[in-house]
Amino acid sequence: METLHTLCSHPTIGRVLPPFHQADGLIFAVAASPDIPMPEIWMPWVISQSGDTLVSDDVDRLADALMHSLRTHLDAMRQQAALVPDACQWQQGAVIPTELECWLGGLLQGHQLLEPTWRAAWERKAKTESLAADAEDPAARLSRCLKLFSTLANSELALAQRSPANAEALRQHLPTLWRQLPAMLQEYVDLAGELAQALPNQFETFQQDPQT
Repeated sequence: METLHTLCSHPTIGRVLPPFHQADGLIFAVAASPDIPMPEIWMPWVISQSGDTLVSDDVDRLADALMHSLRTHLDAMRQQAALVPDACQWQQGAVIPTELECWLGGLLQGHQLLEPTWRAAWERKAKTESLAADAEDPAARLSRCLKLFSTLANSELALAQRSPANAEALRQHLPTLWRQLPAMLQEYVDLAGELAQALPNQFETFQQDPQT
């Protein structure tokens, strides 16, 4: 099976796709959603409108690659495997790579598109289950995750929005934030899973062998 990474470099199909890491980050957000939308809903989020010009064989190849990417992310989440792409892993002394900024930008784009889904799951859970007295507010947990994702996705903007002293403090703190990313991604996935429990038949559609 062709991978999404391969198709992003394809001379024809690649023209209707964003950069690979941006597309992969968006698909990660779809996989982590409390209620995964049907392919006909989320696939157009990845494919530009010019995708209408693709021939049917290319459309099928692209759909297969997108589904494979979704299943790969779901499989990693179920197995509690590493969620950060290899090219985005923290390295001692390294600056934040463009690949990481691109991947998190795609994740945030996907989350924005899925906000109604998150909100519906949140409202349903609130109706059926009360927050334990010693439990942290889920909204605060989600906000913390999204704030870290946003900072790492565009660190230059985050620095520019602060006073010189605060910007320098953030600059020094960026490696720490980067090292926290795996835990924050897991928190994001865990939170989505908790919300999904309030909805019927979650993850059943795509809980199958990634090779099928």
